Formats: sequence, C-alpha cells, structure tokens
Amino acid sequence: MAEKSISIKQFYLETRDRLNLRLMNGESGFFRQIVNLDIHRPGLALAGFLELFTYDRIQLLGNTEIRYLKSISSERRSEAIEKLFAYDIPCIIVTSDNPVPAELLKIAIRRYICVFATDMTTTKVTHQLTTYLDSKFAPQVAVHGSLVDVYGIGLLITGRSGIGKSEVSLDLVERGHRLVADDMVIMARKGEDLLMGEGREISDHHIEVRGLGLIDVRRMFGIRGVRIHKRVEVEVHLVDWDPKAHYERTGLEDQTAVYLDVEIPKILLPINPGKNITVIAEIIALNQILKIYGHHTAKEFNRRLIERMKMQEKSHLARLKLSDFLEKDFE
Repeated sequence: MAEKSISIKQFYLETRDRLNLRLMNGESGFFRQIVNLDIHRPGLALAGFLELFTYDRIQLLGNTEIRYLKSISSERRSEAIEKLFAYDIPCIIVTSDNPVPAELLKIAIRRYICVFATDMTTTKVTHQLTTYLDSKFAPQVAVHGSLVDVYGIGLLITGRSGIGKSEVSLDLVERGHRLVADDMVIMARKGEDLLMGEGREISDHHIEVRGLGLIDVRRMFGIRGVRIHKRVEVEVHLVDWDPKAHYERTGLEDQTAVYLDVEIPKILLPINPGKNITVIAEIIALNQILKIYGHHTAKEFNRRLIERMKMQEKSHLARLKLSDFLEKDFE
C-alpha cells in the first residue's frame, strides 16, 4: 500500500478532460481515497471469486465485465455487485461508452462510491491512468540546488549555500540554456532508473542572486529560458578549492550520486578565482552526450595509451633480437 493518497475529487478534477470522464451518480463518494497506483479489472470478483480481489484500486469495467453482467439475470447482477461493493472500493470506471447497469448505479449511490463513464477504450484508459498514477505516487526528494537544461542534459548543480549555484544557473540561462528550478529541486523517481526534477510552485522560475535579490527568469528571458521539468542526468557539485585535496584529472574514475535508489554521474568541481564554471558546465553536458553515444574520452585515451605502450614494447623486443643476431654474425 502506498504512503500517499489522492481523493476521488482531486482525481476527477485532474483527469476528467484527459479521460473524458462523466460522473454518473453525484459527488457523495468524493471523500474516498485512492491509495494504490495499480488498476484492477474485477471480472473474477463479479463472477464470485473474491479471495484475491484487490479492492483498494480503481476498478475498470470494460466490454468483458459489462457483457458478463448483461448475460445474467437482474437478481444475480444485483447480488454480484453487492458482493463487489461490500469492499472499500475507491471508484468504478466504465469504459468504451458501455451502458452503466441500473443496479450498479443504485448500489453505488447507497455505498457512496463514485461511478464514472468514458468513451475511451479500456486499453487507452489503462495507459492514461498508469501515467497519471505513476506521477502522483512517484517517490520524491527535495534537494538544495539548481537544475538547468544544458544542451538537452539535465544538470543538477549542488554545493554549499552561497558558493554560486544560482549565479552559474543565471549565466547558463543568459547563454541560451533553460532553467528548471533554483534553490530547491523536487526530484521524483519515474520507473526504475529515471529521475525527473522540477521546482516548487511558489518559486516558479525565480533565481535569488545575493546582493541583487529575486530575478524573474521567465519574464526577463522569455519562454525560451525556462522549462517545467527535466530529467536529472548529471550532478555538478561545486566545492571550494583546496590545494591539499585530490581532484580527478583524467576522468577514468567515474563518481556517482544516488537519489531515490537511482544512480547518476557526479562531477566534483572545485571553485577558484578566474575559473569559468559556466563554460565547464557546458562541457560537462556535451561530454555526457558523447558518453550516451558511446564515446568515453578518458577511457578511449587510456586505451590508445596502452596500445602505444604495447607497440613500443614490441619494437624494443624486436631491436633486442636484431642486436643479438648481429653480435653472432661473423661473416
């Protein structure tokens, strides 16, 4: 069972246009909660097999379920629906413009369970519901940082407070990239290995620059400077320069960050005077694109270096063999 829940009222208001939903029996069931992101078709439950009935999900009645109810007598139909509605069902959706049985509506009104109808097929409704519920029930985490779309790569810029995350983000936007969120990034896991990031509604594409105040990026740079959400693909962690610290110089030792059990590449980027962090951020994004296409610069350079060393070793052995031959040549 999911930790989150969605009221039927919220569900109806947010999906009625997407699913072409029609409320068939009033709002008395709006108080009920959806607590499970999965969907169920109660064909076996209507037939009387209730041992494995997953009642805590949205119940879809498609062509098969409606035709079955039509095939039995009104008395048996009422009995089957009564058994179904004895459970704490969130709501019922009848698909494919099927007529809603009168017995179903009568009992649903008495049990305070909303019944919706739609002209969409069961397959399409299932797809749309899955997308919606996955988004609503996705695990989330709030991260202090900025998220910018740089050349199509979502860069999560993190670091201590005051290190310059917002300034780097603003500079990237000025160079033609797109701001997703500043100060606080809300990340949600979609599927097994996909992190989507967006900002808080209250901040709405504003950037805070110390000494200047709040900047409205969308109004200042236009729609081309912002986007609503973006996949988080690389973390750029800004740190203060420490001459005694060891920083990666070749790129062979890939570092990673983990959020919501999803692993993403992490770049530790030291800050010192005169360093152009914005340009480096662009290079990080372009380098990530190369990796996506199968080109890992550091590994390719290392491979060529090893091959060159092997060739030099073979050449050295060949010279040794030639020297040995000439020493024994007395002609």
